[in-house]
Formats: sequence, C-alpha cells, structure tokens
Amino acid sequence: MGPGIHLTLHHTRATELQAEAKTHSLAAAAHPRRPLRTRVGWTLVEIGLRLATPPLAASAP
Repeated sequence: MGPGIHLTLHHTRATELQAEAKTHSLAAAAHPRRPLRTRVGWTLVEIGLRLATPPLAASAP
C-alpha cells in the first residue's frame, strides 16, 4: 500500500469515529442522567479526534 492509500484509510476511519462520537454525544444530551464517566469518555474521544484530524484545507494536496 502506498502512503496515499494509508492516509485515505486513516481519514475514512476518523470520519467514522467522528460520526459515532457525534451520535453518542447527541444521545448523552438526550439522556442527561447517563453516567458521568461515559459522557467524559466520549467527550475525550471527540476532542482527540479534533486534535488528530488536520483542517480540510491543509489535507488537500
């Protein structure tokens, strides 16, 4: 696999994880009594993804 494919796979997975984090974030907002640990965990996942994903303008060749 070339580096381009590897990077594409990482971007695809990051997009999937962001969608999953958003879904869980919305679910947590709908159920405010969810355990704090779960909400904090998904918040950390979302923050990590934002830090790990470069801005769209920077990722274009």
